[in-house]
Amino acid sequence: MTEEMKFFLFLIERYANARGRATGDVLREWDEKGITEEIFGGYYRYHLERLENAYADIDSLAATGRHVDALAAERN
Repeated sequence: MTEEMKFFLFLIERYANARGRATGDVLREWDEKGITEEIFGGYYRYHLERLENAYADIDSLAATGRHVDALAAERN
């Protein structure tokens, strides 16, 4: 198993727990919204940050399809 996959599993389990949801439900939602690969591909971004920052970015992706920093850049 790659480091990226290990981190993805860690991230989704922690995210689901923080949101009071089942991991399978979270993965299903991400798949339905088409953001699972984007999150998985965010290994180099997310593993260097506090998990809360990753959660905020994932929430933004789920709600808007955009990363938090992309939304912040638009406001400036």
